[in-house]
Formats: sequence, C-alpha cells, structure tokens
Amino acid sequence: MSKDREGQQPDPERLREYWQENLKWLAILLSIWFVVSYGCGILLVDTLNRFQLPGTGFKLGFWFAQQGSMYVFVLLIFVYVRVMNGLDRKYGVDEE
Repeated sequence: MSKDREGQQPDPERLREYWQENLKWLAILLSIWFVVSYGCGILLVDTLNRFQLPGTGFKLGFWFAQQGSMYVFVLLIFVYVRVMNGLDRKYGVDEE
C-alpha cells in the first residue's frame, strides 16, 4: 500500500472519499465530451450546420464532427490534470 506525504499509511476512509471525488469528476468530464462529440457532432449536426465557423466558412456541425470534439477532448485532459492535482493536494496524496 502507498504512503502519504508524511510516510504514514493513508486513512482508508479518506482514500475512499478521494476515489469517489475522482470518479465524480471523471463522470462530469466524460459527459461533457460525450455531449460535444455525439450530441454536436452527430445528433445536432443539421441544426449546427446552419451556422458557420467565423473566418473559415466551415459549417459548425461539420467542424464539431471533424475537429471540435477532439479539441474539446484535449482541453478536458488539461482540466482533468488540474482538477486531479488539486484533489491530490486536498487529500494529501500528491507527489510533491
């Protein structure tokens, strides 16, 4: 079993809280990605195609289907890293 910053065994209840909060954030971020990729790229593509991406001429629905969902996914990775670093500090399991 891993040890916390002070070299002690972490409290099992605290680790369970940490894991529950981690899963909550994971579900939120994956839900956002699902809505953007499936919703905007497939379900709402006809509605979004009424608009164009400014300065490019690409239809917005096409852009989400081809590139937008990937950009959102990469952005969500950075958000996840930031959130997890905060959770690690909050629960005393950070590596610093």
